[in-house]
Amino acid sequence: MQYWTASLRKLLNPRTSRRCLRKSPCPQKPRLERRIVGSTNRWRYPRQPFSGDLLGLSQMCKAANIDFDEVLKNPDRLWISQIQKIFPENLKNKTIQSGEADVILECLGFKWELHQPQLFQSETLAKLYLMGLARGNANPEKEPMKILQAQRPGRSREQRPVKKVILSLKINDPLVTKAAFATALKNLYMREVKMCLDDVLGVLAAAHILQFGSLFQRCVTLMMSGLTPSTIKNFYLAGCKYKEEPLTTACEKWMEMNLVPLVGTQIHLRKIPKELLHKVLKSPRLFTFSEFHLLKTLLLWVYLQLNSKTEMLPMYETVLMFFSSFPKNCSFLDRDVGQNFIPLFLCLRLHSITKGKDLEELRHINFFPESWLVRVTSNHYHALENGGDMAHVKDLNTQAVRFGLLFNQEYTTHSKVITIYGFFFEIKGVKHDSTSYSFHMQRIRHTDLECAVYENTPISLRAERLVTYEIRAQTLVDGKWQEFRTSQITQKFGLVKPSCRSHVSISIFQSFSSYSL
Repeated sequence: MQYWTASLRKLLNPRTSRRCLRKSPCPQKPRLERRIVGSTNRWRYPRQPFSGDLLGLSQMCKAANIDFDEVLKNPDRLWISQIQKIFPENLKNKTIQSGEADVILECLGFKWELHQPQLFQSETLAKLYLMGLARGNANPEKEPMKILQAQRPGRSREQRPVKKVILSLKINDPLVTKAAFATALKNLYMREVKMCLDDVLGVLAAAHILQFGSLFQRCVTLMMSGLTPSTIKNFYLAGCKYKEEPLTTACEKWMEMNLVPLVGTQIHLRKIPKELLHKVLKSPRLFTFSEFHLLKTLLLWVYLQLNSKTEMLPMYETVLMFFSSFPKNCSFLDRDVGQNFIPLFLCLRLHSITKGKDLEELRHINFFPESWLVRVTSNHYHALENGGDMAHVKDLNTQAVRFGLLFNQEYTTHSKVITIYGFFFEIKGVKHDSTSYSFHMQRIRHTDLECAVYENTPISLRAERLVTYEIRAQTLVDGKWQEFRTSQITQKFGLVKPSCRSHVSISIFQSFSSYSL
Protein backbone atom coordinates (compact mmCIF):
# COMPACT_ATOMS: atom_id res chain seq x y z
CA MET A 1 0.00 0.00 0.00
CA GLN A 2 2.89 2.33 0.77
CA TYR A 3 4.50 1.56 -2.56
CA TRP A 4 1.43 2.58 -4.55
CA THR A 5 0.97 5.74 -2.52
CA ALA A 6 4.54 6.83 -3.06
CA SER A 7 4.37 6.14 -6.77
CA LEU A 8 1.18 8.15 -7.13
CA ARG A 9 2.72 11.04 -5.14
CA LYS A 10 5.74 11.00 -7.39
CA LEU A 11 3.66 11.13 -10.54
CA LEU A 12 1.71 14.08 -9.21
CA ASN A 13 4.86 16.05 -8.25
CA PRO A 14 4.95 19.04 -10.64
CA ARG A 15 8.71 19.38 -10.44
CA THR A 16 9.25 15.79 -11.41
CA SER A 17 6.83 16.21 -14.28
CA ARG A 18 8.59 19.29 -15.64
CA ARG A 19 12.01 17.71 -15.29
CA CYS A 20 10.91 14.63 -17.18
CA LEU A 21 9.59 16.75 -20.03
CA ARG A 22 12.84 18.68 -20.38
CA LYS A 23 14.91 15.54 -20.55
CA SER A 24 12.80 13.96 -23.29
CA PRO A 25 15.23 13.56 -26.23
CA CYS A 26 12.57 13.14 -28.97
CA PRO A 27 9.24 14.92 -29.65
CA GLN A 28 6.14 13.22 -28.22
CA LYS A 29 3.97 11.44 -30.79
CA PRO A 30 0.43 12.79 -31.11
CA ARG A 31 -2.04 10.47 -29.43
CA LEU A 32 -4.63 8.77 -31.57
CA GLU A 33 -8.09 10.11 -31.00
CA ARG A 34 -10.35 7.47 -29.44
CA ARG A 35 -14.10 7.34 -29.43
CA ILE A 36 -16.62 5.43 -27.39
CA VAL A 37 -18.86 2.86 -29.06
CA GLY A 38 -22.08 1.58 -27.53
CA SER A 39 -23.17 1.58 -23.91
CA THR A 40 -20.49 -0.80 -22.56
CA ASN A 41 -17.65 1.76 -22.80
CA ARG A 42 -15.66 -0.07 -25.46
CA TRP A 43 -13.11 2.22 -27.12
CA ARG A 44 -12.09 2.02 -30.75
CA TYR A 45 -9.61 3.84 -32.94
CA PRO A 46 -11.30 5.47 -35.95
CA ARG A 47 -8.57 4.21 -38.29
CA GLN A 48 -9.68 0.65 -37.60
CA PRO A 49 -13.29 0.28 -38.63
CA PHE A 50 -13.18 -3.48 -38.19
CA SER A 51 -10.31 -5.42 -36.67
CA GLY A 52 -12.10 -8.65 -35.78
CA ASP A 53 -13.95 -7.15 -32.81
CA LEU A 54 -17.52 -8.31 -33.57
CA LEU A 55 -18.93 -6.97 -30.30
CA GLY A 56 -17.43 -3.56 -30.88
CA LEU A 57 -18.64 -3.55 -34.48
CA SER A 58 -22.15 -4.56 -33.37
CA GLN A 59 -22.26 -1.70 -30.86
CA MET A 60 -20.95 0.72 -33.44
CA CYS A 61 -23.72 -0.32 -35.87
CA LYS A 62 -26.36 0.16 -33.19
CA ALA A 63 -25.02 3.62 -32.39
CA ALA A 64 -25.07 4.54 -36.09
CA ASN A 65 -28.45 2.83 -36.69
CA ILE A 66 -26.98 0.54 -39.40
CA ASP A 67 -27.85 -3.08 -40.10
CA PHE A 68 -25.07 -5.26 -38.66
CA ASP A 69 -25.41 -8.00 -41.31
CA GLU A 70 -25.18 -5.43 -44.11
CA VAL A 71 -21.92 -4.05 -42.69
CA LEU A 72 -20.40 -7.53 -42.52
CA LYS A 73 -21.26 -8.04 -46.19
CA ASN A 74 -20.21 -4.55 -47.22
CA PRO A 75 -17.78 -2.77 -44.83
CA ASP A 76 -18.01 0.43 -46.93
CA ARG A 77 -21.55 0.81 -45.60
CA LEU A 78 -20.11 1.95 -42.26
CA TRP A 79 -17.98 4.65 -43.85
CA ILE A 80 -20.87 5.87 -46.00
CA SER A 81 -23.16 6.16 -42.99
CA GLN A 82 -20.59 8.16 -41.04
CA ILE A 83 -19.97 10.49 -43.98
CA GLN A 84 -23.70 10.99 -44.50
CA LYS A 85 -24.07 12.10 -40.88
CA ILE A 86 -21.17 14.52 -41.06
CA PHE A 87 -22.43 16.32 -44.16
CA PRO A 88 -25.02 18.82 -42.92
CA GLU A 89 -28.67 18.47 -43.92
CA ASN A 90 -28.81 22.07 -45.03
CA LEU A 91 -26.73 21.28 -48.13
CA LYS A 92 -30.02 21.07 -50.01
CA ASN A 93 -31.48 24.30 -51.35
CA LYS A 94 -28.07 26.00 -50.97
CA THR A 95 -25.88 27.24 -53.78
CA ILE A 96 -22.81 25.12 -54.41
CA GLN A 97 -19.75 27.11 -53.39
CA SER A 98 -17.76 25.98 -56.37
CA GLY A 99 -19.51 25.89 -59.70
CA GLU A 100 -17.07 23.28 -60.93
CA ALA A 101 -18.23 19.69 -60.45
CA ASP A 102 -15.83 17.20 -58.89
CA VAL A 103 -17.76 14.09 -60.00
CA ILE A 104 -18.76 13.07 -63.52
CA LEU A 105 -21.37 10.31 -63.66
CA GLU A 106 -21.72 8.45 -66.95
CA CYS A 107 -25.18 6.91 -67.12
CA LEU A 108 -27.95 6.42 -69.71
CA GLY A 109 -25.76 7.89 -72.44
CA PHE A 110 -25.29 11.21 -70.59
CA LYS A 111 -22.57 12.75 -68.45
CA TRP A 112 -24.06 14.13 -65.24
CA GLU A 113 -22.01 16.66 -63.28
CA LEU A 114 -22.31 16.20 -59.52
CA HIS A 115 -20.69 17.45 -56.33
CA GLN A 116 -19.17 15.32 -53.59
CA PRO A 117 -21.32 16.39 -50.60
CA GLN A 118 -24.59 15.79 -52.42
CA LEU A 119 -23.84 12.36 -53.86
CA PHE A 120 -23.35 10.82 -50.40
CA GLN A 121 -27.14 10.85 -49.95
CA SER A 122 -27.14 7.95 -52.42
CA GLU A 123 -25.44 4.79 -51.18
CA THR A 124 -24.87 3.57 -54.74
CA LEU A 125 -23.13 6.78 -55.80
CA ALA A 126 -21.17 6.87 -52.54
CA LYS A 127 -19.82 3.36 -53.13
CA LEU A 128 -18.92 4.21 -56.72
CA TYR A 129 -17.20 7.41 -55.53
CA LEU A 130 -15.10 5.60 -52.90
CA MET A 131 -14.15 2.98 -55.48
CA GLY A 132 -13.21 5.75 -57.89
CA LEU A 133 -10.95 7.36 -55.29
CA ALA A 134 -9.32 4.02 -54.53
CA ARG A 135 -8.34 3.35 -58.14
CA GLY A 136 -4.61 3.80 -58.60
CA ASN A 137 -4.14 4.66 -54.91
CA ALA A 138 -1.51 2.84 -52.86
CA ASN A 139 -3.59 3.18 -49.67
CA PRO A 140 -7.22 3.06 -50.79
CA GLU A 141 -8.50 2.52 -47.23
CA LYS A 142 -7.30 6.03 -46.27
CA GLU A 143 -9.60 7.83 -48.71
CA PRO A 144 -12.76 7.60 -46.56
CA MET A 145 -10.71 8.79 -43.55
CA LYS A 146 -9.57 11.85 -45.51
CA ILE A 147 -13.17 12.74 -46.31
CA LEU A 148 -14.17 12.35 -42.66
CA GLN A 149 -11.24 14.44 -41.42
CA ALA A 150 -11.88 17.17 -43.99
CA GLN A 151 -15.48 17.55 -42.82
CA ARG A 152 -14.85 17.68 -39.08
CA PRO A 153 -15.75 20.96 -37.33
CA GLY A 154 -12.80 23.28 -36.88
CA ARG A 155 -10.94 22.08 -39.94
CA SER A 156 -9.86 24.77 -42.34
CA ARG A 157 -11.68 24.75 -45.65
CA GLU A 158 -8.85 25.94 -47.83
CA GLN A 159 -9.58 25.71 -51.53
CA ARG A 160 -7.73 22.86 -53.19
CA PRO A 161 -7.60 21.99 -56.87
CA VAL A 162 -10.70 20.02 -57.82
CA LYS A 163 -9.89 16.37 -58.48
CA LYS A 164 -12.54 15.10 -60.84
CA VAL A 165 -13.66 11.51 -60.43
CA ILE A 166 -15.39 9.79 -63.32
CA LEU A 167 -18.01 7.22 -62.35
CA SER A 168 -19.95 4.81 -64.54
CA LEU A 169 -23.36 3.36 -63.71
CA LYS A 170 -25.27 0.91 -65.91
CA ILE A 171 -29.06 0.77 -65.59
CA ASN A 172 -31.09 -1.92 -67.33
CA ASP A 173 -34.48 -1.12 -65.81
CA PRO A 174 -36.77 0.15 -68.62
CA LEU A 175 -38.75 2.21 -66.09
CA VAL A 176 -35.73 4.46 -65.48
CA THR A 177 -35.92 7.05 -68.22
CA LYS A 178 -33.56 9.99 -68.61
CA ALA A 179 -36.23 12.34 -67.26
CA ALA A 180 -36.88 10.12 -64.23
CA PHE A 181 -33.15 9.79 -63.52
CA ALA A 182 -32.70 13.55 -63.83
CA THR A 183 -35.50 14.08 -61.33
CA ALA A 184 -33.85 11.67 -58.91
CA LEU A 185 -30.50 13.48 -59.19
CA LYS A 186 -32.26 16.82 -58.78
CA ASN A 187 -33.51 15.60 -55.40
CA LEU A 188 -29.88 15.40 -54.27
CA TYR A 189 -29.79 19.20 -54.39
CA MET A 190 -33.36 20.25 -53.53
CA ARG A 191 -35.69 19.21 -50.73
CA GLU A 192 -39.01 19.24 -52.57
CA VAL A 193 -38.96 18.50 -56.28
CA LYS A 194 -42.44 18.34 -57.79
CA MET A 195 -43.42 14.98 -59.23
CA CYS A 196 -46.57 13.92 -61.04
CA LEU A 197 -48.15 10.49 -60.91
CA ASP A 198 -47.13 9.79 -64.51
CA ASP A 199 -43.43 10.04 -63.57
CA VAL A 200 -43.41 8.58 -60.07
CA LEU A 201 -42.80 4.96 -61.16
CA GLY A 202 -39.63 5.92 -63.01
CA VAL A 203 -38.39 8.07 -60.13
CA LEU A 204 -39.14 5.23 -57.70
CA ALA A 205 -37.09 2.82 -59.83
CA ALA A 206 -34.23 5.33 -60.05
CA ALA A 207 -34.32 5.91 -56.28
CA HIS A 208 -34.16 2.15 -55.72
CA ILE A 209 -31.11 1.78 -57.98
CA LEU A 210 -29.40 4.80 -56.40
CA GLN A 211 -30.35 3.52 -52.91
CA PHE A 212 -31.71 6.97 -52.19
CA GLY A 213 -33.90 6.13 -49.19
CA SER A 214 -35.63 9.44 -48.52
CA LEU A 215 -36.64 9.87 -52.17
CA PHE A 216 -37.86 6.27 -52.37
CA GLN A 217 -40.17 6.76 -49.37
CA ARG A 218 -41.45 10.03 -50.77
CA CYS A 219 -42.41 8.24 -54.00
CA VAL A 220 -44.17 5.51 -52.01
CA THR A 221 -46.18 8.13 -50.10
CA LEU A 222 -47.18 9.85 -53.33
CA MET A 223 -48.28 6.53 -54.86
CA MET A 224 -50.34 5.57 -51.82
CA SER A 225 -52.26 8.84 -52.06
CA GLY A 226 -52.69 8.59 -55.84
CA LEU A 227 -54.42 5.23 -56.25
CA THR A 228 -56.96 5.20 -59.09
CA PRO A 229 -58.37 2.52 -61.43
CA SER A 230 -55.69 3.46 -63.97
CA THR A 231 -52.72 3.35 -61.54
CA ILE A 232 -53.64 0.50 -59.19
CA LYS A 233 -52.02 -2.24 -61.31
CA ASN A 234 -48.60 -0.62 -61.78
CA PHE A 235 -48.42 0.67 -58.21
CA TYR A 236 -49.28 -2.76 -56.80
CA LEU A 237 -46.71 -4.52 -59.00
CA ALA A 238 -44.09 -1.94 -57.97
CA GLY A 239 -44.84 -2.63 -54.31
CA CYS A 240 -44.38 -6.36 -54.92
CA LYS A 241 -41.19 -5.85 -56.93
CA TYR A 242 -39.49 -3.72 -54.28
CA LYS A 243 -41.10 -5.61 -51.36
CA GLU A 244 -42.64 -2.41 -50.05
CA GLU A 245 -45.35 -3.84 -47.80
CA PRO A 246 -47.07 -0.52 -46.90
CA LEU A 247 -47.65 0.16 -50.61
CA THR A 248 -49.04 -3.31 -51.40
CA THR A 249 -51.27 -3.15 -48.31
CA ALA A 250 -52.60 0.25 -49.37
CA CYS A 251 -53.38 -1.14 -52.83
CA GLU A 252 -55.23 -4.11 -51.36
CA LYS A 253 -57.32 -1.92 -49.02
CA TRP A 254 -58.15 0.46 -51.85
CA MET A 255 -59.30 -2.45 -54.02
CA GLU A 256 -61.42 -3.89 -51.21
CA MET A 257 -63.46 -0.71 -51.21
CA ASN A 258 -63.48 0.10 -54.92
CA LEU A 259 -63.55 -3.20 -56.83
CA VAL A 260 -67.34 -3.36 -57.26
CA PRO A 261 -68.49 0.30 -57.18
CA LEU A 262 -65.62 1.88 -59.16
CA VAL A 263 -63.12 -0.45 -60.87
CA GLY A 264 -65.88 -2.81 -62.00
CA THR A 265 -67.46 -0.01 -64.04
CA GLN A 266 -64.32 0.86 -66.06
CA ILE A 267 -62.20 -0.82 -68.71
CA HIS A 268 -59.25 -0.67 -66.29
CA LEU A 269 -60.75 -3.78 -64.66
CA ARG A 270 -58.97 -5.90 -67.29
CA LYS A 271 -55.56 -4.85 -65.90
CA ILE A 272 -56.14 -6.03 -62.34
CA PRO A 273 -53.64 -8.84 -61.60
CA LYS A 274 -55.15 -12.19 -60.69
CA GLU A 275 -53.07 -12.38 -57.50
CA LEU A 276 -54.41 -9.04 -56.26
CA LEU A 277 -57.97 -9.96 -57.20
CA HIS A 278 -57.71 -13.24 -55.29
CA LYS A 279 -56.49 -11.49 -52.13
CA VAL A 280 -59.30 -8.96 -52.32
CA LEU A 281 -61.98 -11.62 -52.84
CA LYS A 282 -60.83 -13.48 -49.73
CA SER A 283 -60.87 -10.35 -47.56
CA PRO A 284 -63.75 -10.02 -45.05
CA ARG A 285 -63.57 -6.23 -45.60
CA LEU A 286 -64.53 -6.46 -49.28
CA PHE A 287 -67.37 -4.06 -50.06
CA THR A 288 -70.18 -5.04 -52.41
CA PHE A 289 -73.79 -4.00 -52.83
CA SER A 290 -74.75 -7.70 -52.90
CA GLU A 291 -73.19 -11.03 -53.79
CA PHE A 292 -74.74 -10.91 -57.24
CA HIS A 293 -73.05 -7.55 -57.93
CA LEU A 294 -69.71 -9.12 -57.02
CA LEU A 295 -70.42 -12.09 -59.29
CA LYS A 296 -71.18 -9.80 -62.23
CA THR A 297 -67.91 -7.92 -61.67
CA LEU A 298 -65.93 -11.15 -61.61
CA LEU A 299 -67.64 -12.48 -64.75
CA LEU A 300 -66.76 -9.22 -66.50
CA TRP A 301 -63.10 -9.55 -65.42
CA VAL A 302 -62.93 -13.10 -66.88
CA TYR A 303 -64.52 -11.88 -70.12
CA LEU A 304 -61.90 -9.12 -70.45
CA GLN A 305 -59.06 -11.61 -69.87
CA LEU A 306 -60.34 -13.80 -72.72
CA ASN A 307 -61.11 -10.87 -75.04
CA SER A 308 -57.97 -8.77 -74.68
CA LYS A 309 -58.67 -6.67 -77.78
CA THR A 310 -61.87 -5.22 -76.34
CA GLU A 311 -61.39 -1.46 -75.99
CA MET A 312 -64.70 -0.53 -74.38
CA LEU A 313 -66.45 -1.97 -71.36
CA PRO A 314 -69.06 -4.43 -72.70
CA MET A 315 -72.67 -4.54 -71.58
CA TYR A 316 -73.60 -7.28 -69.12
CA GLU A 317 -75.82 -8.94 -71.73
CA THR A 318 -72.77 -9.27 -74.01
CA VAL A 319 -70.91 -11.09 -71.25
CA LEU A 320 -73.82 -13.49 -70.72
CA MET A 321 -74.05 -14.23 -74.44
CA PHE A 322 -70.33 -14.98 -74.60
CA PHE A 323 -70.40 -17.61 -71.86
CA SER A 324 -73.69 -19.04 -73.13
CA SER A 325 -72.10 -19.63 -76.54
CA PHE A 326 -69.95 -22.51 -75.24
CA PRO A 327 -71.27 -26.06 -75.83
CA LYS A 328 -73.77 -27.17 -73.20
CA ASN A 329 -72.13 -30.53 -72.57
CA CYS A 330 -69.65 -28.98 -70.13
CA SER A 331 -69.65 -25.90 -67.88
CA PHE A 332 -67.11 -23.15 -68.47
CA LEU A 333 -65.18 -23.76 -65.22
CA ASP A 334 -64.87 -27.47 -66.10
CA ARG A 335 -63.14 -26.64 -69.38
CA ASP A 336 -59.38 -26.24 -69.70
CA VAL A 337 -59.73 -22.51 -70.30
CA GLY A 338 -61.72 -22.10 -67.08
CA GLN A 339 -59.60 -24.17 -64.70
CA ASN A 340 -57.34 -21.22 -63.82
CA PHE A 341 -60.30 -19.16 -62.66
CA ILE A 342 -61.75 -21.70 -60.20
CA PRO A 343 -59.83 -20.34 -57.11
CA LEU A 344 -61.42 -16.92 -57.69
CA PHE A 345 -64.99 -18.22 -57.87
CA LEU A 346 -64.49 -20.42 -54.83
CA CYS A 347 -64.21 -17.17 -52.86
CA LEU A 348 -67.79 -16.21 -53.78
CA ARG A 349 -70.69 -16.91 -51.43
CA LEU A 350 -73.14 -18.24 -53.99
CA HIS A 351 -75.60 -19.23 -51.27
CA SER A 352 -76.12 -15.46 -50.74
CA ILE A 353 -77.81 -15.20 -54.16
CA THR A 354 -81.44 -15.88 -53.29
CA LYS A 355 -83.53 -14.20 -55.99
CA GLY A 356 -85.14 -16.68 -58.38
CA LYS A 357 -84.31 -14.55 -61.43
CA ASP A 358 -80.62 -14.41 -60.52
CA LEU A 359 -80.48 -18.17 -59.88
CA GLU A 360 -82.05 -18.88 -63.27
CA GLU A 361 -79.43 -16.67 -64.87
CA LEU A 362 -76.63 -18.66 -63.23
CA ARG A 363 -78.00 -21.87 -64.69
CA HIS A 364 -78.64 -20.37 -68.12
CA ILE A 365 -75.09 -19.16 -68.80
CA ASN A 366 -73.67 -22.66 -68.08
CA PHE A 367 -70.71 -21.19 -66.24
CA PHE A 368 -70.63 -23.14 -62.95
CA PRO A 369 -70.34 -26.91 -62.56
CA GLU A 370 -73.64 -28.69 -61.95
CA SER A 371 -72.50 -29.81 -58.48
CA TRP A 372 -72.08 -26.17 -57.41
CA LEU A 373 -75.59 -25.22 -58.53
CA VAL A 374 -77.12 -28.30 -56.88
CA ARG A 375 -75.47 -27.41 -53.58
CA VAL A 376 -76.77 -23.82 -53.75
CA THR A 377 -80.30 -24.97 -54.57
CA SER A 378 -80.21 -27.54 -51.79
CA ASN A 379 -79.14 -24.94 -49.23
CA HIS A 380 -81.99 -22.65 -50.25
CA TYR A 381 -84.52 -25.49 -50.06
CA HIS A 382 -83.50 -26.53 -46.54
CA ALA A 383 -83.41 -22.90 -45.35
CA LEU A 384 -86.96 -22.26 -46.59
CA GLU A 385 -88.17 -25.58 -45.18
CA ASN A 386 -86.84 -24.57 -41.75
CA GLY A 387 -88.45 -21.14 -41.73
CA GLY A 388 -85.38 -19.23 -42.92
CA ASP A 389 -82.79 -20.89 -40.66
CA MET A 390 -79.44 -21.10 -42.50
CA ALA A 391 -78.04 -24.24 -40.88
CA HIS A 392 -75.26 -24.51 -43.49
CA VAL A 393 -73.72 -21.16 -42.47
CA LYS A 394 -71.18 -21.71 -39.68
CA ASP A 395 -68.68 -18.80 -39.94
CA LEU A 396 -69.92 -15.22 -40.10
CA ASN A 397 -66.62 -13.84 -41.47
CA THR A 398 -66.51 -16.13 -44.49
CA GLN A 399 -70.13 -17.17 -45.09
CA ALA A 400 -72.36 -14.28 -44.01
CA VAL A 401 -74.77 -12.76 -46.53
CA ARG A 402 -73.27 -9.42 -47.58
CA PHE A 403 -75.17 -6.25 -48.39
CA GLY A 404 -73.81 -2.72 -48.67
CA LEU A 405 -74.59 0.87 -49.52
CA LEU A 406 -72.59 3.99 -50.30
CA PHE A 407 -73.29 7.05 -48.18
CA ASN A 408 -72.06 10.19 -49.91
CA GLN A 409 -71.34 13.42 -48.09
CA GLU A 410 -74.33 15.27 -49.54
CA TYR A 411 -76.80 12.71 -48.16
CA THR A 412 -78.81 13.39 -45.00
CA THR A 413 -80.33 9.90 -44.92
CA HIS A 414 -79.82 6.87 -47.11
CA SER A 415 -81.21 3.36 -46.81
CA LYS A 416 -81.50 0.04 -48.60
CA VAL A 417 -84.04 -2.79 -48.22
CA ILE A 418 -82.80 -6.37 -48.27
CA THR A 419 -84.90 -9.53 -48.50
CA ILE A 420 -83.88 -13.01 -47.48
CA TYR A 421 -86.10 -16.08 -47.04
CA GLY A 422 -89.25 -14.03 -46.50
CA PHE A 423 -87.80 -11.54 -44.03
CA PHE A 424 -87.29 -7.86 -44.83
CA PHE A 425 -84.59 -5.66 -43.31
CA GLU A 426 -83.48 -2.10 -43.87
CA ILE A 427 -79.93 -0.84 -43.44
CA LYS A 428 -79.95 2.89 -42.89
CA GLY A 429 -77.48 5.75 -42.48
CA VAL A 430 -78.30 9.13 -40.92
CA LYS A 431 -76.25 12.33 -41.09
CA HIS A 432 -76.70 14.31 -37.87
CA ASP A 433 -74.37 17.20 -38.73
CA SER A 434 -71.30 17.87 -40.87
CA THR A 435 -69.10 15.52 -38.81
CA SER A 436 -71.55 13.12 -37.13
CA TYR A 437 -73.10 10.00 -38.70
CA SER A 438 -74.80 6.83 -37.47
CA PHE A 439 -75.75 3.53 -39.12
CA HIS A 440 -78.14 0.81 -37.97
CA MET A 441 -80.31 -2.08 -39.19
CA GLN A 442 -83.99 -2.75 -38.56
CA ARG A 443 -86.67 -5.27 -39.50
CA ILE A 444 -89.69 -4.00 -41.45
CA ARG A 445 -93.10 -5.44 -42.41
CA HIS A 446 -93.74 -6.39 -46.01
CA THR A 447 -96.88 -4.26 -45.90
CA ASP A 448 -94.72 -1.17 -45.38
CA LEU A 449 -93.07 -1.76 -48.76
CA GLU A 450 -94.16 -1.30 -52.32
CA CYS A 451 -95.58 -4.41 -53.92
CA ALA A 452 -92.74 -4.57 -56.47
CA VAL A 453 -90.19 -5.14 -53.70
CA TYR A 454 -91.67 -8.46 -52.48
CA GLU A 455 -93.32 -9.62 -55.69
CA ASN A 456 -92.52 -13.27 -56.48
CA THR A 457 -90.73 -13.71 -53.13
CA PRO A 458 -91.83 -15.76 -50.11
CA ILE A 459 -93.15 -13.88 -47.07
CA SER A 460 -92.57 -15.12 -43.53
CA LEU A 461 -95.27 -14.45 -40.92
CA ARG A 462 -93.04 -15.30 -37.95
CA ALA A 463 -93.23 -12.60 -35.28
CA GLU A 464 -89.58 -13.01 -34.27
CA ARG A 465 -86.42 -13.76 -36.18
CA LEU A 466 -83.10 -14.66 -34.54
CA VAL A 467 -80.26 -13.03 -36.53
CA THR A 468 -76.48 -12.99 -36.09
CA TYR A 469 -75.08 -9.87 -37.71
CA GLU A 470 -72.21 -7.43 -37.82
CA ILE A 471 -72.19 -3.83 -39.09
CA ARG A 472 -69.02 -2.47 -40.70
CA ALA A 473 -68.46 1.08 -41.84
CA GLN A 474 -65.40 2.33 -43.71
CA THR A 475 -64.58 5.93 -44.39
CA LEU A 476 -61.85 7.79 -46.25
CA VAL A 477 -60.07 10.19 -43.86
CA ASP A 478 -57.11 12.21 -45.13
CA GLY A 479 -56.54 9.72 -47.94
CA LYS A 480 -56.55 6.65 -45.67
CA TRP A 481 -59.36 4.15 -45.13
CA GLN A 482 -60.54 3.75 -41.56
CA GLU A 483 -62.84 0.96 -40.43
CA PHE A 484 -65.51 1.06 -37.72
CA ARG A 485 -67.37 -2.10 -36.79
CA THR A 486 -69.58 -3.71 -34.21
CA SER A 487 -68.87 -7.09 -32.70
CA GLN A 488 -70.79 -10.16 -33.84
CA ILE A 489 -74.25 -9.78 -32.32
CA THR A 490 -77.09 -12.32 -32.04
CA GLN A 491 -80.47 -10.64 -31.61
CA LYS A 492 -84.17 -11.44 -31.91
CA PHE A 493 -85.81 -9.02 -34.33
CA GLY A 494 -89.52 -8.41 -33.88
CA LEU A 495 -91.96 -6.33 -35.89
CA VAL A 496 -92.56 -3.51 -33.38
CA LYS A 497 -90.25 -1.09 -31.58
CA PRO A 498 -87.86 -1.40 -29.92
CA SER A 499 -87.25 -5.05 -30.90
CA CYS A 500 -87.38 -4.29 -34.61
CA ARG A 501 -84.18 -2.20 -34.48
CA SER A 502 -80.62 -3.41 -34.01
CA HIS A 503 -79.38 -3.10 -30.45
CA VAL A 504 -76.07 -1.67 -31.59
CA SER A 505 -75.38 0.98 -34.21
CA ILE A 506 -72.23 2.69 -35.41
CA SER A 507 -71.73 6.36 -34.58
CA ILE A 508 -68.93 8.31 -36.23
CA PHE A 509 -67.75 11.81 -35.45
CA GLN A 510 -65.34 12.53 -38.30
CA SER A 511 -65.41 14.24 -41.64
CA PHE A 512 -65.02 12.05 -44.71
CA SER A 513 -65.56 11.96 -48.44
CA SER A 514 -67.44 8.65 -48.84
CA TYR A 515 -68.92 5.93 -46.71
CA SER A 516 -69.97 2.32 -46.99
CA LEU A 517 -71.82 -0.12 -44.80
